[in-house]
Amino acid sequence: MLPLYKLEQLPRSQRLRKIARDFGEFESRLIRNDNLTGVEIQYVTGILALLARDAAFPPAALQALLTVQEALTSSIAGDAPANAADLRRSLNTARHILLAETGRYPADWDFIGADGALDPAKRRPFPGMRVYLEDIRSPFNVGAMFRTAESFGAEKILLSPLCADPHHPRAERTAMGCVDALPWERLPLDALEGPVFALETGGIDLTEFPFPGSPDVSAQGTMIVGSEELGVSPAALALADASLGRLSITTYGAKGSLNVSVAFGIAMQKWAEALILQNHPISGILR
Repeated sequence: MLPLYKLEQLPRSQRLRKIARDFGEFESRLIRNDNLTGVEIQYVTGILALLARDAAFPPAALQALLTVQEALTSSIAGDAPANAADLRRSLNTARHILLAETGRYPADWDFIGADGALDPAKRRPFPGMRVYLEDIRSPFNVGAMFRTAESFGAEKILLSPLCADPHHPRAERTAMGCVDALPWERLPLDALEGPVFALETGGIDLTEFPFPGSPDVSAQGTMIVGSEELGVSPAALALADASLGRLSITTYGAKGSLNVSVAFGIAMQKWAEALILQNHPISGILR
């Protein structure tokens, strides 16, 4: 830890970046249940006091920093440890104020989240609910789709040969542990088995689509989701058209399209809802 008097001597932009980095490291430790020592907490309160003397902050940011300082100060008595959740929230708030002040707004994959240590034994997937990610290029999208698929009970994720690596650091960070909890494998399109349908424009609206598990439809099925730029490939569309068809999400704005991971989340929720209505077992929802 750089002494406070040395922090104060740094150029302002460098000082704010240094503090933001330190706060990020403290947050990461709290996520790992590595509580800060009393000395470290006092150091954080000292930094916040230093920042509160910085008149260059916009009034709203300065007031927010003062609020954080007061909340942290009131949560500790002497060297007694602060509540870890409150401390982490205080650090997170201050860190993002500093990043905004320096113009270094974080990307989605820079967010610090829970460690994602999931217990696969607690999963209650829908038997036969599978997803095929066809050439999803962004590790961020792959990670988000793993997290969504796990949350809505997917049994397994299948990846095309050119899909981004789920173990890319950005994918793993976004997936929040779901890459290890959810079974997955790479598979060429022509190796898919059983009923399939494609998430693509020009199909049946999701409010009317006969999802796998709906009445008169096999419970087994695979949703094909195509690349961010080109959508589902012609070969995959032909495969879907010869099976369960195309699922579409009606939009009402001028843009007329959604980020692939967002669209995937909407479709997965609707599929899970259809399965729940057919009394398929899933932990904590029907009981």
